[in-house]
Amino acid sequence: MKSNVTIEKLAEKLHLKPLHGLEYLNREVTTSEISRPGLELAGYFNFYPAERIQLLGRTELSFAAQLSSQTRLKTMRRLCTPETPCFVIARKLLPPEELVQAAEEAKIPILQASSRTTHVSSSVTNYLESRLAPRTSMHGVLVD
Repeated sequence: MKSNVTIEKLAEKLHLKPLHGLEYLNREVTTSEISRPGLELAGYFNFYPAERIQLLGRTELSFAAQLSSQTRLKTMRRLCTPETPCFVIARKLLPPEELVQAAEEAKIPILQASSRTTHVSSSVTNYLESRLAPRTSMHGVLVD
């Protein structure tokens, strides 16, 4: 038996603040793995794990800020696939306007975390591993 975790439940349990896409918090997470899309921001999408939560920290956002607005919007639209459950922005940073636009177009929520990126990564992974682990229910009878 497999458990489901919605973005709303994830945000509630890990104290993540929904910034955008509140109406899409019912999306489900299907894997405990997360992605920090650094290479994708540079344009390399050959092995992009779109089904994972996308975590953006100071490094990713600093790189994105160096891109032209047009390139940034194009890249953010490529990050926003139908499989992408949500974006989490670490360190109370704000998402670029191009990400907000692309995520809204794709109906993907954006959450904000107050912690450092590595702490957010481990917290999200640990929570999802415990919630998404396979479970088995067995009925037993004790006979004396």
